[in-house]
Amino acid sequence: MMRRTDWIAGTAALLLALGLGNVAAAERPNILLIMADDLGFSDLGSYGGEIDTPNLDALAAEGLRMSSFYTAPTCSPTRAMVMSGTDNHLVGLGSMAEVLPFLPQLQGRPGYEGHLNEHAHSLPALLGEAGYNTYLSGKWHLGKAPEQDPLRLGFDRAFVLLDGGASHFQPLAGSQVRVENVSYREDGQPVEVPADFFSSDFYTDKLIGYLEQGRASGRPFFAWAAYTAPHWPLHAPQEYIDKYRGRYDAGYEAIREQRLARQRDSGLFPVAFPAAAPADVPSPLWHQLGVHEQARQARRMEVYAAMVDHLDMNIGRLIDYLKRSGQYDNTLILFISDNGAAGEDHAKGYSPADALTDDSLANIGRRGSNVNYGFRWAEVSSTPFSLVKGTAAEGGISSPAIVRLPASLAGGGAGQVIHDVGRVDDLLPTFLELAGQADPGDSFQGRPRHPVTGVSLLGAWQGRGMVRDRPLAGEMFGQPYVRLGDWKWRSAAAPDGSPASLSQPYEWQLFNLAEDRGETRDLAAEYPDKVAELMRAWDEYAKWAGLPEAD
Repeated sequence: MMRRTDWIAGTAALLLALGLGNVAAAERPNILLIMADDLGFSDLGSYGGEIDTPNLDALAAEGLRMSSFYTAPTCSPTRAMVMSGTDNHLVGLGSMAEVLPFLPQLQGRPGYEGHLNEHAHSLPALLGEAGYNTYLSGKWHLGKAPEQDPLRLGFDRAFVLLDGGASHFQPLAGSQVRVENVSYREDGQPVEVPADFFSSDFYTDKLIGYLEQGRASGRPFFAWAAYTAPHWPLHAPQEYIDKYRGRYDAGYEAIREQRLARQRDSGLFPVAFPAAAPADVPSPLWHQLGVHEQARQARRMEVYAAMVDHLDMNIGRLIDYLKRSGQYDNTLILFISDNGAAGEDHAKGYSPADALTDDSLANIGRRGSNVNYGFRWAEVSSTPFSLVKGTAAEGGISSPAIVRLPASLAGGGAGQVIHDVGRVDDLLPTFLELAGQADPGDSFQGRPRHPVTGVSLLGAWQGRGMVRDRPLAGEMFGQPYVRLGDWKWRSAAAPDGSPASLSQPYEWQLFNLAEDRGETRDLAAEYPDKVAELMRAWDEYAKWAGLPEAD
């Protein structure tokens, strides 16, 4: 095992080989990864939203935005790809642990363990060997067993929510609601959260504390701020909710049109294209709702906006800390979401209300409420794309991505938009390149690992371009996609929440995303050769990733 002091002796040669020779060994960049939970593509001001996000918008104005950054369709598979640098099906999260009980055909199958498996590389372990302090604060969702703890996988300090979702306030004692029965750990030991707990505030406090404690070491850091906002249940401090009173009374379609207008004026996309129309699902449109239900729906979005606004405030606290401590200029900051906006109704089956739940209009957003914001508001958050979280459509896998490079590595002008296609499994090789650490190959510390298959995004961020030697492909809940250049071959539909909807037969469609990111026009009949090419790519991927249909 390489010691951290041994790494420093050889770092200069590695930096030169990777084109980072202008970064002295003592000035290797810090890395701050900020991840929101279930945030939609258009929720931030810099991506067309009306929610107040001044700190992230300032970061975008100083740095760059990506218009085509992909995640997995849901949260734990995305986190597995971040940690491992490869496809989630190879490292244990071919499906979410919460869903596997409904899919007996996948149970016991390699790659479907429901937690990060022993074949995965670990980003914090690799960066630790490169001389980095490594910290995590927030959502883990990659396994609850002791051997799956963040400290066992390379983090030096970690405060984590082990579960996929939780009350953003201190859990209600005696409640049977699933998000009120959750587990927290700090540095491998179970802990309880205090009475004044609120997720975004608490996770920020913890991470700043870790960063400050490690500053005296003189080593660079990798810090992952894994927020749970704005994931269900909708909770926010009251003063933030009050700020948005009345802002969403115009309804889904009006707010979506306003976001579209801002996106078209922003230069976020290289060409104009048709936006997706509202999906044909049972959720009513705004004009189909009665006055009482419109008020409840508007309140849901008011609370959601308050969560995002409050999250932005806490991100501002992180940025202020880096500036006050003199670390800002030498820190890569990357902000992303873990998947598209969430349109499912968790309270229907996954986490139903109980006698302690208060979902009255006056209590939505406060402790004890158990409310989602629903499919139609999720469509608004997905503007201009089709569908939502859990699908292979652009609205399910597209995330905002804001990048602020360290001063020594800055590329083009501030505020630029990058149209190169990236994905979360590209982050590990990107961070390794920044750290001057070689690709680990198919082993780590003498044990076999699935090789890293993502590619570094640093060239794209610096304006030098990037090369991807294979199509991007993925699958979740029976919804596959392949993207090759501007072409995307996918099967996507809004799941209805039933177990049967998790494994429907594929109904493929072909889109040219250069002209149609909204995925409005199926071109399969017009381009049979392209269909054949992408179908071959899908078959190769399915076999490589060990999907059941490749057996």
